[in-house]
Amino acid sequence: MKAAIIGYGKMGREIETILRERGHEVALIIDMDNAAELDAAHLQGIDVALEFTTPATAYRNIRTCIECGTPVVSGTTGWTDRLPELQALCRERGGALFYASNYCLGVNLMFRLNRQLAEMMNRVGGYEVRIEEVHHTQKKDAPSGTAITLAEGIIDRLDTKQGWVNYAPGIEHAANRVERSEETPADCVEIRSVREGAVPGIHTVSYESEDDRLEIRHTIKNRRPLAAGAVVAAEFLCGKRGVYGMDDLLK
Repeated sequence: MKAAIIGYGKMGREIETILRERGHEVALIIDMDNAAELDAAHLQGIDVALEFTTPATAYRNIRTCIECGTPVVSGTTGWTDRLPELQALCRERGGALFYASNYCLGVNLMFRLNRQLAEMMNRVGGYEVRIEEVHHTQKKDAPSGTAITLAEGIIDRLDTKQGWVNYAPGIEHAANRVERSEETPADCVEIRSVREGAVPGIHTVSYESEDDRLEIRHTIKNRRPLAAGAVVAAEFLCGKRGVYGMDDLLK
């Protein structure tokens, strides 16, 4: 597989390592200093591009890949209100796009557990649900894409919840922000965002009643499982057309 890496930060470097370990060729690396080289000429002959950049650049990067006919795997979060546009463009152009908010296998198992637990809690009642996500101080978006995916899984299955809000004290750029936890509407899932140290990622879903508390939690120790999952997704996407996600990969 001949791959392009778009975004050469910590994730991009980890992806490069795993691509080479699995016998693939890294034919193109795009970063801030050569962003103009993300074009049809440089993408010619590339089997798949792996895009892990920033919320400000992801849409443009992915659109360029689709328009150039290059299959693209993306894990950039914080911009996905525009993802449906790119999915529609991909289908229209007969391209290939794989998007996931988190490529770690353990997190995707948590997504499934989260949906199942919400279904059970919908029948039981009497519990209030919250999500907490903790990440390193360099993470630019809040809440995390993983936390949003967890919230969406709950909202789809819990009749009492219609949306989500973000309680993110001290974080400048936060979507759907509430300034105090007490401001969370009763029909919304509260996502609390914390930024500290070099934490790769901790996600906790908790259900609490007057008498007890139930939690499911995932702690990632380093970036390797994220990068490995993205490379497996790239291998899966090669030779395909259409729009895919982790549920397709895990079938």
